[in-house]
Amino acid sequence: MKVLSLFDGMSCTRIALDKLNLKLDSYYASEVDKYAIKVSQANYPSIHQLGDVTKWKTWDIDWSTIDLVVAGFPCQSWSLAGQGLGDKDKRGQLFWTTLDIIKHVLKNNPKANYLMENVKMKKDFEDYITYHTEQALGTVQKYLINSSLVSAQNRKRFYWTNILKVNQPKDKDIVLADVLEDGVTDRGKSHCLDANYFKGGNLKSYFEKRRRQLVFNKETTSPIREKSKTVRSGGRGSYDRHEWDSVDKLHWRKLTPLECERLQTVPDNYTNHVSNTQRYKMLGNGFTVDVISHILKHI
Repeated sequence: MKVLSLFDGMSCTRIALDKLNLKLDSYYASEVDKYAIKVSQANYPSIHQLGDVTKWKTWDIDWSTIDLVVAGFPCQSWSLAGQGLGDKDKRGQLFWTTLDIIKHVLKNNPKANYLMENVKMKKDFEDYITYHTEQALGTVQKYLINSSLVSAQNRKRFYWTNILKVNQPKDKDIVLADVLEDGVTDRGKSHCLDANYFKGGNLKSYFEKRRRQLVFNKETTSPIREKSKTVRSGGRGSYDRHEWDSVDKLHWRKLTPLECERLQTVPDNYTNHVSNTQRYKMLGNGFTVDVISHILKHI
């Protein structure tokens, strides 16, 4: 099998293929982030790095031999958390580059498979991507899968592919406590990781905005549980600023890079070739590996 991975990041697709024990003849990766490339090459020295995806017409590839194209095209302009510019944003226009490349692969090898991934987005964008993918590539199936089925993280993602009859993964019943190095948590599943997780969070954003997962010391379990219960029941919470401050930073922390690897079902210490800041960024940008494995096993 010969694979082309666009926006390859730290090569989560390569890990997913490994987990399926698929024999690879070649793995081509298009990536520009030097830290992600460093991690990829440290783990898989045989990866062929192609560079900038916008220069794809200059790549020295026998396109007729490509069996699979995987692309997690940039999400910032499509995300509910972003400005909602879609393909009016420079990063959003890379969707069209992705379609051009996959169309070229299918022209040279009609039997090739493709898989595109992006965030859960507003319905207009979802339909827009589905429509134009179908117009450009023909067969398209759209699946919405939450990583929580195979990991301890809530992470809903859309997948567009010509791989048919992909069912939902079987729930592995993994909870956040299963992946922690130490400490306790007030919930079964982590909030979704993002590329800015390295900045850390605070109690207010954690409970009221439900973002940037925190881990707590055991002595804070009782007040934290009560606060969480209040928020989950639909209330805004009754703690005032002084009560927030009473649970100080000595009693909570952000997830470690190792814990984030586990949330993304990446092998332990896979990313430990770069700084923690860069580890957090690439893990937040990456795939949940076991979801990709689940989809690709249907080929």
